[in-house]
Amino acid sequence: MQIPLARPEIDDADIAAVRSVLQDPEGRLALGPRLGAFERDLADAADRKIAIAVSSGTCALHLIVRALGIGPGDEVITTPFSFVASTNCVLFERATPVFVDIEPRTLCIDPERIDAAITPKTRAILAVDVFGHPADWPALERIADRHGLALIDDSAEALGSMLNGRRCGSFGRAGVFGFYPNKQITTGEGGAVVTDDPHLAELCRSMADQGRGDGGWLHHVRLGYNYRLDEMSAALGLSQLGRLDAIVESRARVAERYSDALAGIDGIVLPSVADGVRMSWFVYVVRLAERFSRSDRDGVLEGLSRRGIGCRDYFQPIHLLPFVREALGTAPGRFPVTEAVADRTIALPFFNRIREEQIEMVAGALREELERVG
Repeated sequence: MQIPLARPEIDDADIAAVRSVLQDPEGRLALGPRLGAFERDLADAADRKIAIAVSSGTCALHLIVRALGIGPGDEVITTPFSFVASTNCVLFERATPVFVDIEPRTLCIDPERIDAAITPKTRAILAVDVFGHPADWPALERIADRHGLALIDDSAEALGSMLNGRRCGSFGRAGVFGFYPNKQITTGEGGAVVTDDPHLAELCRSMADQGRGDGGWLHHVRLGYNYRLDEMSAALGLSQLGRLDAIVESRARVAERYSDALAGIDGIVLPSVADGVRMSWFVYVVRLAERFSRSDRDGVLEGLSRRGIGCRDYFQPIHLLPFVREALGTAPGRFPVTEAVADRTIALPFFNRIREEQIEMVAGALREELERVG
């Protein structure tokens, strides 16, 4: 692949941070001081009191759902346009995801559709900051407060994004971040719970560590998991978090260059940013115009791939995944905005150090592939 879809930025300071763990004379590879430091800095970065670093963003979201006591017979309102983990974490606890369609501009859950989906079984709203763009959290907070629902901020893709001066991850009872290598910062694998609720934090921390309590290494007080984050990963995350603002600025410049390079191409819809948003770009996703079909989009993806350009459809509608359809009885046509968007998305190569000539190469190839299919 000449231009990969994503590439983490690892510098000399990151390498030195990980090496320092391996060279530590005490040999602390887990549950050591880097983990605690990473959690403290992450809580500060999210404007939260507490952070619990874990082995993935999926684990973090699962812990929150479980800590809130959501289980069989409960419903959680969420979006069908997301990475599948936001639905899986509800299904893990045998609760029922209830999908609500998205806004066509931000691609986040549409608050105006939520009231109609609320039933006596509804326990929570799990909203996602899609591609780094904040959901409409003020509207979601009003709905959650009016109905007495827990609000969960799936900010796995939006570390560093802000809405009206508030940081993503700081909304609702708790939020999550993810640190996979395509994210703004990475720990390899990894994620975190962030919250101001000490009781919820205690439950999440205990369950992430095999259900341990305060009575020692073999004192298990509840059902738990091994969702811990190791010291090497924490050291890498701590190093990367120290330059988060620079990373956010770098990715914003890449997004701006893309928007300039693609502005004159007929047949694509560029991503937009709502008023009051500071965008921490996770990916750069364009959409084909409505005159193009899903097969046209797939043809463009194939053409770009043949040219050595990393690309992907982002996302597939969760309600149309086979196991979700089997579990929930969902079918095509239920969420038309999600389906129309998903049929036409193309994620383009996006990473901090992509070069200007690479962006121009992508733009030129995309133009030619659109002319070929349309």
